[in-house]
Amino acid sequence: MKFAEYFPVWNKLTAQEQEIISSAAMERKVEKGTMIHNGSLDCSGLILIKSGQLRAYMLSEEGREITLYRLFDYDICLFSASCIMQNIQFEVFIEAEKDTEMWVIPPYVYKSVMDRSAACANYTNEIMATRFSDVMWTIEQVMWKSMDKRLAAFLLEEIRIEETNKLSITHEKIANHMGTAREVVTRMLKYFQSEGMVKLTRGYVEITDEEGLEELAE
Repeated sequence: MKFAEYFPVWNKLTAQEQEIISSAAMERKVEKGTMIHNGSLDCSGLILIKSGQLRAYMLSEEGREITLYRLFDYDICLFSASCIMQNIQFEVFIEAEKDTEMWVIPPYVYKSVMDRSAACANYTNEIMATRFSDVMWTIEQVMWKSMDKRLAAFLLEEIRIEETNKLSITHEKIANHMGTAREVVTRMLKYFQSEGMVKLTRGYVEITDEEGLEELAE
């Protein structure tokens, strides 16, 4: 599929604007684990995902991570081009969770089109509002939800993403997603196992009582 089929406001751009973007957009393939964007000092450009999965996260001074949101097929990442947005200094890191194919539009090329096209500017604002909503939701979870509820919700989200009840994921990786210590995750998973909701084996977490986790997450 072509770039135009992935960019929602393509048909609202003029032929000249389409040419500016299409001639500058670079196809890129990255392997799982690749760091794509390294905080506010990095301005990689706008990313449009063709296939794969990216993770946007923040990093504390102590080196603790917390996932803000995930990006999938057809999603657009704006924080990787934060240098074109005035008064936004957001320390977001972006890595590939799976092998990913994407287009990268240089930041100032995209800004030149955004400044010319009301449709593109409005769409950009909509994406930004959605991402900030994702961030606020994460903050609310951390502040107001207990760890057992957050972990239950995370596991349910993972089985929907991976489409399997047997997750290939370490306790350390879960902790990185949730912004907590590995020991906290291990202790809570062992409790879940004692309650019959999960089965733990090396490198795997198998969900054995999905309904139980759903009740807990609610």
